[in-house]
Amino acid sequence: MVGAGVMGRGIAYVSLVAGAETRLIDLDAEQLESAVHRIHADLAVGVDRGKVDAEVARRAYDDLATSTDLAAGCDGADVVIEAVAERIDVKREVLATAERHASAEAVLATNTSSMSITEIIAALDDPSRGVGMHFFNPVPKMKLVELVRGLQTSPATMDRAEATAQAMGKQTVRVEDVPGFATSRINALIGNEAMHMLDEGVASAEDIDTAIKLGLNHPMGPLEMGDLVGWDTRLEILTYLESTLGERFRPTNLHRRMVAAGRLGRKSGEGIYRYDDA
Repeated sequence: MVGAGVMGRGIAYVSLVAGAETRLIDLDAEQLESAVHRIHADLAVGVDRGKVDAEVARRAYDDLATSTDLAAGCDGADVVIEAVAERIDVKREVLATAERHASAEAVLATNTSSMSITEIIAALDDPSRGVGMHFFNPVPKMKLVELVRGLQTSPATMDRAEATAQAMGKQTVRVEDVPGFATSRINALIGNEAMHMLDEGVASAEDIDTAIKLGLNHPMGPLEMGDLVGWDTRLEILTYLESTLGERFRPTNLHRRMVAAGRLGRKSGEGIYRYDDA
């Protein structure tokens, strides 16, 4: 698992609970330490709530390894999943390095929520082993994984990616490599419209979120969701979708100002809402 941020540590957690030996890789040692602490804490909570067997948790502690060296961390791996920054150049470089050090048959997956799988895996010597595996935040609770088929992805790679996700307890859908796939495309539109409504004074943030939750039966309001995802990440997604799918995805000025001010959501302690536990 490459990337020890919110998504990376979440994917590592479900991998460990599924019984897989898991290496978590990040160039930032402090980020790695924080991720391991959170994984251990989540395992303890899972045991206390009866959702994780105590023996499974004990084995998970032993099965988790970390590395700040991408090449060493990928050495001999059967499956590599990257969840690094939503920058196509970074993702291409990570997977190309992983390919040189993972096992010869390894699945090489990107967790991007919107970018072209075909373009990312074109950096591989053997792009037939590349695939999109789009997990959702928070990973331990969200059941879906979108499996995204790049132009070069082989049927065998799709099958192995599906088996990996299902072993983690996830349900899968298979989608073609179009910008935003099936979920991010719709979610980005909903979130962007909510920002327009907030900026125009249609309703308060709390009332917009409540209306969507109670009126449309969404488990989380779109502004709450943006705070969870991170408004910087959401801005990158919208900017990419605007460039590929058109003006309807253009981010609002309010959104841009929030990111410029460092109001990124839960991870910064303030976005649309304030968070005392950040």
